[in-house]
Amino acid sequence: MPPPRIPSSLLASFSSLSLSAARPRPAATIPKCTIPAVPKPTVRFFSATSASQNYLAPKAGESRKSRKGRCRVPTGGSMRGTTVVWGDYGLRMRDHDRRISAQQLKIAEDTIRKRLRGMKFRMYMRIAANIGVYTSGNDVRMGKGKGSFDRWTARVAVSKIIFEIQGDLHEQVVRDAFRLAGNKLPGLYEFVKKGDPPVMGVTKLANGITEADLKRPRKLLPLEQTAGRIPAAANQPSAPL
Repeated sequence: MPPPRIPSSLLASFSSLSLSAARPRPAATIPKCTIPAVPKPTVRFFSATSASQNYLAPKAGESRKSRKGRCRVPTGGSMRGTTVVWGDYGLRMRDHDRRISAQQLKIAEDTIRKRLRGMKFRMYMRIAANIGVYTSGNDVRMGKGKGSFDRWTARVAVSKIIFEIQGDLHEQVVRDAFRLAGNKLPGLYEFVKKGDPPVMGVTKLANGITEADLKRPRKLLPLEQTAGRIPAAANQPSAPL
């Protein structure tokens, strides 16, 4: 059988090939200076990652239904969460501990942002609505389980900071924004600034009051007030011999 015949065009192509150590340079090259530098995008238009955790609802939900419970009472003299940490101004509860729903917190946040619209500021939330509330309805008889999920709430202790604001803002403007937000929330609130003294219970550590004085089991009275309570020795009748 005769060998296959190679076309002349293919033979001419192979004959034009040559081996060389130097890499051939392309004839037409585009200089780098003419290519515009495309900035790297900082925000992706599409992301498969999950959204950041929201303070109005826990990310993982609840594995077991939460009980009603009670708010934290700092019986040991804790002052945690009563001062401004990250911002310049804060909104602090001052009357009594209670539960605040996620809807009420969202309304208060929207009220503050609406009042400070157009201004540069940053808002911090010091509490999170991570406690579930379950109800059975008004026309359901007692028993047969805890009920179905109703809303998310936050247990807020007394003298707890709820919102903080940081930015180049006038103090009176922030006071007005917190006043409007306090009207939307249950309870009484006060305006605090960074550097204000902490609060133990409902007592502020100011005007000479220290933490040791509040933790003392017996109140320290002045000497004049203590001496006035002691009856004089001359007024007491002498015992018969």
